Amino acid sequence: MGGHFFVHPMTRRDAAMAPDSTDKRIVRSAFQPARWLRNRHAQTIYPSLPWALRERPELRREVLKLPDGDETAVDWVVETEDTPKTAPLLIILHGLEGSAESSYVRTLMDEAAVRQWRCCVLHFRDCGDYRNVLPRRYHAGETNDVRYFVAKLEREGQFGPMVAAGYSLGGNVLLKYLGESGAGCPLKAAAAVCVPLNLHECAEALNIGISRGYQHYLLKRMKRSVARKFNRHTAAFDWQKAMQAKTFAEFDDAVTAPLHGFAGKDDYYDKCSSVQFLKRIERPTLIVNSLDDPFMTPDVIPGAEMLSEHVTLEVSEAGGHVGFIEGGTPWRPRFYLPERLIGFLEPLTARPGM
Repeated sequence: MGGHFFVHPMTRRDAAMAPDSTDKRIVRSAFQPARWLRNRHAQTIYPSLPWALRERPELRREVLKLPDGDETAVDWVVETEDTPKTAPLLIILHGLEGSAESSYVRTLMDEAAVRQWRCCVLHFRDCGDYRNVLPRRYHAGETNDVRYFVAKLEREGQFGPMVAAGYSLGGNVLLKYLGESGAGCPLKAAAAVCVPLNLHECAEALNIGISRGYQHYLLKRMKRSVARKFNRHTAAFDWQKAMQAKTFAEFDDAVTAPLHGFAGKDDYYDKCSSVQFLKRIERPTLIVNSLDDPFMTPDVIPGAEMLSEHVTLEVSEAGGHVGFIEGGTPWRPRFYLPERLIGFLEPLTARPGM
């Protein structure tokens, strides 16, 4: 599995972490975990705890009508009177079964608001508290909705420069979209975090050790979501096989693939793994992945030869899966990613001559 994209893991790790590397496409991350949160599972789980975050930006909901007759939700951070019309617009793509309520999304929205940026979360179909209409959901390679939304904003006269950030599955979607769009992409820049660049490898990684606990938890949520939308009489897939799935691979083979026109999980993973699109990206793009991410292994880290000159891959020794808590206290943690992502994107939103 995953042989299509395989590079020896030691080669990848050595390339990523070599301090004297002259190739600037792969860099060592400056992130250091908080002293009180060094374990990768603690980094992964802690942000979802109710006391980890206190701020919640005020949101307004927009229903996005899609060209195929379906619809989804876009949540916009409510702007203040001081927000310039020409402020950059940050589009956020959430992860698997995520939404605008996800902790990693909220921390990035807060940082964007501090910079007086406009900001929105484009929900994948049937995610969050909004139900789509058609008998389908979302997957790691669905770029049509992002493409339509960005083009719609451009058509309607978006005044400021547009940038995007994607997390986990949303990062995979974003990178695939950037590669497909090439030089015609309307975004000025992008950032992606903890991306399952090779879906084959990530599906296998979640069958190892404690990572199986995350798989079990997410599968329960995914089955609950499917059962909310379908039943054994209306499902356009094998209902019994779906409900008995014990792994992501089995679920994707039973549900994701047939719902979205793939021949099976291998066809889905082959066509949608974003690693094969990285060479075609022509907008400044930052990817931040950690070597201790329990949702994957170092095998997913590509070599520099697989990246375009516009891509910077930042590899961290630690951080877990979309954790990256660098300090503060257990009651008021300090997150690394919001400032890192905005800090990368902000210089790239400046207009010529400014």
